[in-house]
Amino acid sequence: MGFKNLRMAIIIRVTLLVGSIFLLAYAYIETANNVNAFFIALLVALQVYFLIRTLDKTNREIAGFLSSIKYDDFTTTYPTSGRGKSMNELYNEFNTVIRKFREIRAEKEANYHYFRTIVQHVAIGLVTFNKLGEVQIINSAAKKLIGIDSINSIFELSKVSPKLVESLVKLKTGGSALIELTREGTRTQLSIYVIELVLRGEEFKLVSIQNIQSELEEKEMDAWQNLIRVLTHEIMNSVTPLSSLANTVEVNLVDNIEDDVPIEKEELEDIYLAVQTIKRRSEGLIRFVSDFRNLTRIPEPKIQEIEIRKLVDHIKLLLSHEMEVKGIDFVVNIVPKDLKLHVDKELLDQVLINLIQNAMHALEENEEDKTIIINAFVNEYGRPTIKIRDNGSGIDEEALGKIFIPFFTTKKQGSGIGLSLSKQIMRKHGGAIMVRSVINEGTEFTLRF
Repeated sequence: MGFKNLRMAIIIRVTLLVGSIFLLAYAYIETANNVNAFFIALLVALQVYFLIRTLDKTNREIAGFLSSIKYDDFTTTYPTSGRGKSMNELYNEFNTVIRKFREIRAEKEANYHYFRTIVQHVAIGLVTFNKLGEVQIINSAAKKLIGIDSINSIFELSKVSPKLVESLVKLKTGGSALIELTREGTRTQLSIYVIELVLRGEEFKLVSIQNIQSELEEKEMDAWQNLIRVLTHEIMNSVTPLSSLANTVEVNLVDNIEDDVPIEKEELEDIYLAVQTIKRRSEGLIRFVSDFRNLTRIPEPKIQEIEIRKLVDHIKLLLSHEMEVKGIDFVVNIVPKDLKLHVDKELLDQVLINLIQNAMHALEENEEDKTIIINAFVNEYGRPTIKIRDNGSGIDEEALGKIFIPFFTTKKQGSGIGLSLSKQIMRKHGGAIMVRSVINEGTEFTLRF
């Protein structure tokens, strides 16, 4: 019928339909004329059909509008005049919604290009990939650091470094690794750090890549200089008196030999004492060199699964008498109680005993309230962590930066290799050791596996 106003069209069609139904009833009951009843029934059917078609047309337009939103197609526009007041208002709202979505998409695309530009120009390499290894984003810095033009999958990096691919696949949130790449005879040390994210139900990893070659070389040079200073200090402390005593003995012997004078008993005693001193200092120097050699010969860990509680209980039993004599409270908190580690038991024993003995030494200045607390738990990144804390005198800031240097010690009697050895053992396990200290409050060492 071509009605432009939907509401009026529906009213007219419903009115005609109702009238036709009454007419059909009259024809069938009053006149009993089957022919008339048939034609009137056909008219009713046509009225029903046209009513449904009118409603279907409107529904199709609404469905088309919703479909354009679903598939991000915001090119459609609807006429806002000539369709009747109600339809004009409806189409006007359709156009408003589509315009808003168009603006949102434009803003989203602008933001995407903005952040993509930032990602491409940032100096740190960034790579994102999903569980299948499909690369979503790789910026210019990452391409330059790895030495590639483009990739679609991280598994394509196997031709650059299989170890890099293995690390990217295995590392979990908070995980990091050092990867060495050699290109055209130039060695590069890359530090990679991984976090896992979920976006719209899809899991993927975000990897940051940094070239730390220059920083490592600088740190390495600092470490060598510090080591050389410590070695020089220790060796000179031993060699200088040895040289002086040897010179004194030589002078006395030469005088007696040249003058052909027998050596008197007092001179012999002096020579004997000098030789004894030389012997003791030589033995001390040999022990020092032996310690240094042991520091460079840490065995590869024999990994096994152990419960932290059993390990700590063993150490507690070992040191219980000494702690009781010194009046030290030893507190252990392990969550969960059956927390396990995959480590070399003997090597980790060595680390824990060293750290606990250091804590006991730090408590010597406390007259009372001497406490050592061990906390073992799983950190926010799912990695087992052990913290050893004391409420001792603490370590000053200058010494804190040197305590892991071989042979550096704040103790009057100590070799200075315990913490350096502990650090190397933790690195052998793929973990780390960290320290935090406040003067007159205490020190806390953290072992992260």
